[in-house]
Amino acid sequence: MSNTIILSALLFVTSLHAQAAELSVQVLDQAGNPLSNAVVYLETSVKSAVKSTIEANVDQKNKQFSPIVSVVQVGTSVNFPNKDSVRHHVYSFSPAKTFELKLYSGVPAKPVVFDKPGTVILGCNIHDNMLAYIHIVDTPYFGKTDVNGMVKLTDLPTGQHTLKAWHYATVKENFVSEQKVTVKSNDTVSIKLETHN
Repeated sequence: MSNTIILSALLFVTSLHAQAAELSVQVLDQAGNPLSNAVVYLETSVKSAVKSTIEANVDQKNKQFSPIVSVVQVGTSVNFPNKDSVRHHVYSFSPAKTFELKLYSGVPAKPVVFDKPGTVILGCNIHDNMLAYIHIVDTPYFGKTDVNGMVKLTDLPTGQHTLKAWHYATVKENFVSEQKVTVKSNDTVSIKLETHN
């Protein structure tokens, strides 16, 4: 009896994996050049137990934030380690998350929890040239494009979903491109965004 249950469970898990698909996405600017650091994510009505990493880091080194763009799922805690010999004062006035980490060295005592979707612009009150972005998404299916403007989204449910893309240099501030896509198995899609030259 227990062997039958185990076999049924294995068949169920196998069928779930068989339905999982991949989507390769290339993000281009209006001239057809690849856009790196574009956030790409798939919103679906299919409920998923999949959760992304619930903790991330945005470092400060050489008076710059690294990475310049982060993408995290709603509920993610982000640490802001200061690896410089000078102190920084990290802040955001963005509606998606307003916070302030007053002058500090090392790692702040508590990470910042990003609890709603949207775009957060980071700055430093001491060093005006320091700028970075955190895009918070309400889906476990997301990624960031590489130098070739490519990203691969994996373990996707098949069917029709909404594919979204965001880049910090779009002409319309905080513009999110969206299009319906039908995910079958291993598909490729391209998205064009209008950005500042």
